[in-house]
Amino acid sequence: MQSGNKKSNEWVLEFETKDPTNNPLMGWESSSDTYSQLRLRFSSKELAINYAKKKKIDFEVIESKKRKTIKKSYADNFLN
Repeated sequence: MQSGNKKSNEWVLEFETKDPTNNPLMGWESSSDTYSQLRLRFSSKELAINYAKKKKIDFEVIESKKRKTIKKSYADNFLN
């Protein structure tokens, strides 16, 4: 399995779900709040923060953790 990082340099503004309910038939969480389906993408953290402040949206910045890369070759899979 390979994990890509194509869109890892953009910032996403997601809204919290208000009044979530559990769907008894399927078991998933649902809500009548349409903002929970909305995701806004920004090219920088500053743009996202400025947008939230301008629209008076409470926000929390969650920084992504630095990924540790391990370089190994295909042949390393067969070493004992």
